[in-house]
Amino acid sequence: MKKIEKLLIYQKSVDIFKLVESFILALPEDDLFLQQSKNLMLEAAMSIPSKIAAAEGGDLFSIRMQNAALVRNHALHLYAQIGSLRFHSKFKDLEYVTLIRRELDEFRQLFIDWVASFDSSNYIWDDWGLFNPKHAIPPDNSPDEQRGTDDFSDNIV
Repeated sequence: MKKIEKLLIYQKSVDIFKLVESFILALPEDDLFLQQSKNLMLEAAMSIPSKIAAAEGGDLFSIRMQNAALVRNHALHLYAQIGSLRFHSKFKDLEYVTLIRRELDEFRQLFIDWVASFDSSNYIWDDWGLFNPKHAIPPDNSPDEQRGTDDFSDNIV
């Protein structure tokens, strides 16, 4: 965990979480939209550092890319959720929106560098084709090998 905590992207994600956490405390309690927005923002902000840690905990390219895709998804949701507050009549503190979005933009730059650092030579084939490196060669599946432990087609109704 010490190694992960030293990563700039992880540190930035924790900073964003703390910023969002303090921000949602300032939102009014008497509005259903704002209450639901708080929950969505907090969930996204909490998920980002945990998915970075999950990506760093494994070394396989496909696992790291799966977690990176989730990080991106949560960051985009947070960006949109924060931005939607600009249009709410009870929300007037636009400086928070600008600040958090600026932090997310900085995070995006760190994210790009972080993903570029993944070792694409250390992979297992992704049968769904989403997280295979460009140079990946599909395994030569003989009929006996085509029914692996990842095959759940028998469970599809």
